[in-house]
Amino acid sequence: MTAAVSSPPTAPNFWLMKGEPDECSIDDLARLPNQTVPWTGVRNHQARNFMREMRLGDLAFFYHSSCPEPGIAGIVQISRLAYPDATQFDPQSKYFDAKSKPEAPRWEHVDVQLVRKLPLISLATLRETPALADLTILQRGNRLSITPVDPVHWDQVLQLVATN
Repeated sequence: MTAAVSSPPTAPNFWLMKGEPDECSIDDLARLPNQTVPWTGVRNHQARNFMREMRLGDLAFFYHSSCPEPGIAGIVQISRLAYPDATQFDPQSKYFDAKSKPEAPRWEHVDVQLVRKLPLISLATLRETPALADLTILQRGNRLSITPVDPVHWDQVLQLVATN
């Protein structure tokens, strides 16, 4: 008789999610009930598709963008899988999409929950770190609000956190 072999648990995927701190900062997230927020307003097909690939428990760097000092401000985990983003149907929302219909939504979002606030790892520090040269957000012309992060880059950023 042979013992059943179970598959090892799937390792989480790693992501970087850009957010504007004037809309929701890492501190805002820390103050919310359950420290959880829906990641709404993504209106890029590739970024939306990345959210569709996310699994519960995947981890992401929470990146402050469009602010005086952009950089990685914390770590979040995916706490709810992709579902329709209600802001696409709200004419009062800046994320309204007249082409999207409730019976055929175009845009989805995930919920994220705070894992840990980090000392800010600035964009300048990321750029100055040779081991991160291939990190997607550092590539010329990249404007995606959500990008995958290679496990090697994830570990390198955590090393930067440990040395700060």
